[in-house]
Amino acid sequence: MGGIFKAYDVRGVYPEELDERTALAVGYHFRGILDEEDLAAGGRVVVSRDMRTSSIPLAGALSDGLRASGLTVIDIGLATTPMNYFAIGHLGASGGIQVTASHNPAKYNGFKFSRRDAIPVSSETGIGRLEALVRGTAVAAMPPRAGVEQCDITASYREHVLGFVGLREPRLKVAVDVANGMATLYRGLLDELNIELVPLFFGLDGSFPNHEANPLKPENLRDLQRAVREQGCALGIAFDGDADRAIFVDDQAAAVGADMVTALLAAPILARFPGAPIVYDIRSSWATREAILAAGGQPVRERVGHSFMKATMRRIGSPFGGELAGHFYYRENFFADSSLITAIEVLNEVRRSRRSLSSLLAPFRRYASTGEVNFHVDDKDGMIRKLADLFGDGKIDYTDGITVEYPDWWFNVRPSNTEPLLRLVLEARTPALLAEAKQRLLAVLGRPEGG
Repeated sequence: MGGIFKAYDVRGVYPEELDERTALAVGYHFRGILDEEDLAAGGRVVVSRDMRTSSIPLAGALSDGLRASGLTVIDIGLATTPMNYFAIGHLGASGGIQVTASHNPAKYNGFKFSRRDAIPVSSETGIGRLEALVRGTAVAAMPPRAGVEQCDITASYREHVLGFVGLREPRLKVAVDVANGMATLYRGLLDELNIELVPLFFGLDGSFPNHEANPLKPENLRDLQRAVREQGCALGIAFDGDADRAIFVDDQAAAVGADMVTALLAAPILARFPGAPIVYDIRSSWATREAILAAGGQPVRERVGHSFMKATMRRIGSPFGGELAGHFYYRENFFADSSLITAIEVLNEVRRSRRSLSSLLAPFRRYASTGEVNFHVDDKDGMIRKLADLFGDGKIDYTDGITVEYPDWWFNVRPSNTEPLLRLVLEARTPALLAEAKQRLLAVLGRPEGG
């Protein structure tokens, strides 16, 4: 199967690595990673899919496997990944599976798994077990032992999401790039936010004819930035393929780091939940922690990955968390990520302040940063040990890879879960310090990927 079982999902090229036979087996064995509390919810599993052509047969085979194992399928049809999460919690299901390869190119497909209450399934909490079951037991077509329920959650999801709207005035011009992905389904909801919408690449097309549905790559933001400049927009929003991530562009057409969005939203969310803990990932700027403290909250650092972020938020009751990759999590959304709720929260803050997004962000943009830079390294553990030796005079933290902190700069180097890559984030108080520190690290890590 070519290593399709990843840290947080199943993903591979269709049909060479992931086909209907594998989907059937994944569906059949999904029951094996649910616990008694999950199954106590009734043995019903939400199934939904993205717009890729291959998602139709894969969802069908997956559903056949689930039903053969005795699990009832709640089919909500075409949906974003956040809609799948919502349906699990809203309908009280035992779990859910979204058929999607997110931002990957058209030839890929995959599955994202959740248990009851949209609790994520990762390699440690079920995907590893699922892989062993799928590899260890052949599954042939079997008669169903459970049925299928067709369910339209559109109205319930609309009511849920619009519940986060705080202000509807003033009317703002907003450019939105959905990259022909699943956020196309949000068109009607966007129209209810009292915005003058400048739409880019709406219309479901799993071949992604305009650009890749990955807004973390700068080249995929160019159309959005051009629209913001030319149309005089208050901001721009770019969604990824399955619409669980959002990246923002300010009124000056500058890309906004997701950690800056976490910093921006800390104050309004803490105004609703005074003194609460706010969770952010270890790659986030010093400014994020400082913004949480300034708003009277408790900053909580967590390792990268939605399963870790969500687990910590559940454990401590955090109302909000953000990751550098553009995932934002909400307690009132079953602790799950929602790009659309984040867009609403940003609009709320721009409207409340009556200020431009760039001016709101200016206080947080006080440090110089590299963003995330990738390096091809075969011996990832060895390189991390080497960094610990070379930068042993700094404050070292092994929460996720290695973080080394000095008074005027810090860096994190962490291993990719799926590739022979190390990922570097470096931040300093001044551009000059950043350049100096970057050279020191490049001397050890070598040339960046694509650099």
